[in-house]
Amino acid sequence: MGMVFGKICVETPKCQVLHSCANYEIRHYAPSVVAEVAYTPSQFKGDRDGGFTVLANYIGAFGNPQNAKPEKIAMTTPVITKSEKIAMTTPVITQGPPRGRREGSGEEAVTMRFVLPAKYGRAEEVPRPLDERVVVREEEGRKYGVVRFSGVATEGVATEKAERLREWLERDGHKVAGEFVLARYNPPWTLPPFRTNEVMIPIE
Repeated sequence: MGMVFGKICVETPKCQVLHSCANYEIRHYAPSVVAEVAYTPSQFKGDRDGGFTVLANYIGAFGNPQNAKPEKIAMTTPVITKSEKIAMTTPVITQGPPRGRREGSGEEAVTMRFVLPAKYGRAEEVPRPLDERVVVREEEGRKYGVVRFSGVATEGVATEKAERLREWLERDGHKVAGEFVLARYNPPWTLPPFRTNEVMIPIE
């Protein structure tokens, strides 16, 4: 019942809060090892969260883990997603999430990421994925501006929150160093008012 009401019962990434104000926080996240999958929603019948099953199967969340050991890997939270737009005139993925869909601007690409448990200090310590779509890599420590919100984190809501956060950060003299990612902390069965979501923008 706890997860229905938003209780977070699994490991979360280590971070230090450097600054907190009424609108947002500045956090520094420790280096981590992540497993991620990149895809277009059309590969999963239009489901923007289709990569979740791929990653969950890799760690063994739904049964036997699909990795070379095989070893069950504990689930952590949040699940992190980043959206980008694929230009129709080139196979190169353009930087940054869409600011709203435009007719003829190409298909959206999504990268979904699980931060693996802190016991894995390096990528080579992590069981090798059997699904070649899953990439395991090390991520350097990084500083983010973060805004937290509840409810259903639709693409439109996340983009609106990110635009407001960017305005606050730039107003307060922080230099934005990339596009936003969306972090969702709860499973789909958590009641929307009790969900924890965050929009995170990297800063220098």
